[in-house]
Amino acid sequence: MKKSIFEISKMDCPSEENLIRVKLDGHSNIQNLDFDIPNRKLTVFHTGEIDQIEKSLLNLNLGSKKIITEQTDQTDFNENSNQKKLLWSVLVINFAFFIIEMTTGLISKSMGLVADSLDMLADSFVYGISLFAVGGSVIRKKKIAKLAGYFQILLAVIGFAEVLRRFFGNEKLPDFSTMIIISILALIANGICLYLLQKSKSKKEAHMKASMIFTSNDVIINLGVIVAALLVNWLKSGKPDLIIGTIVFILVIQGAVRILKLGK
Repeated sequence: MKKSIFEISKMDCPSEENLIRVKLDGHSNIQNLDFDIPNRKLTVFHTGEIDQIEKSLLNLNLGSKKIITEQTDQTDFNENSNQKKLLWSVLVINFAFFIIEMTTGLISKSMGLVADSLDMLADSFVYGISLFAVGGSVIRKKKIAKLAGYFQILLAVIGFAEVLRRFFGNEKLPDFSTMIIISILALIANGICLYLLQKSKSKKEAHMKASMIFTSNDVIINLGVIVAALLVNWLKSGKPDLIIGTIVFILVIQGAVRILKLGK
């Protein structure tokens, strides 16, 4: 057996891990995948050549680069029997916050919260695809990925249109206190998801490290919405909220493109 180690420069949270798992699901020569999110490393244990696996990783545009391929005698892998339960847990948390952020975003007139809710929905799609598509037929997996990706792009485009309407219109200022409170709760939710998934790894990764939390795009987005809320209150302008909303919508579309690539 061989093991190939990859550096995945854009793998900064568990949703990217699940994207990779789904993408590599069809490679029968893969024996095990070992993810090291804090150090952005992926170790693939496989038989035969690595070329097709490497091509699949490159297709996701996550900054994949093979470091080394070498022989290994390791054959005992600690598979996580609770993986499905954990995926359900993080899916429910992400989908619940999609509803919470979308609702409060519309009520408080915050495009930052609306955009972040779509980012939560994107993560829900990834976990859902992992639950319902992995192990199923390739055709089924591709259909689910395409539907999820196109739906996500549609929502992001509608969001962009609303940002433009508000930018050129005369809208009421977003409720900055709601933005801050909900973003802090979302920040906690993202931390819980990361903790649940990471504690299922080996003992050395069982505790939640600060370096793991603060490399997550989701956390950076939450902090961005909080900063935007403070600027809205300070400047008495809705522009900071529209700016952070635009940035997050762009990230949502990038995530949707990655999901669509699972369908190829």
